[in-house]
Amino acid sequence: MFKIRFTEEADDQFQILKKSKDKKVQYKAVGKALAYMNANLRHPALKTHKFDDMESPFGGDVFESYAQNKTPGAYRIFWAYGPSKAEITILAITPHP
Repeated sequence: MFKIRFTEEADDQFQILKKSKDKKVQYKAVGKALAYMNANLRHPALKTHKFDDMESPFGGDVFESYAQNKTPGAYRIFWAYGPSKAEITILAITPHP
């Protein structure tokens, strides 16, 4: 099990979802995905895969996990291992372009 940390940007994005009345479904989906990530980063619902268009601030790979699928503007969670052992850092929570 990993400790989940948020960058300031990712935390802001999550708080915006939380406060937005028209994003309740997205907030719930992101929360559920984060719970899956906390329990098992390889949970099949996350469809986690390496994301090459972003660099990790810790020197490793960046990964993309699905919060939603088959939905216009489906939300994605971008994360990386680190900075410490047994930690992952959420870099961004954004809708899929």
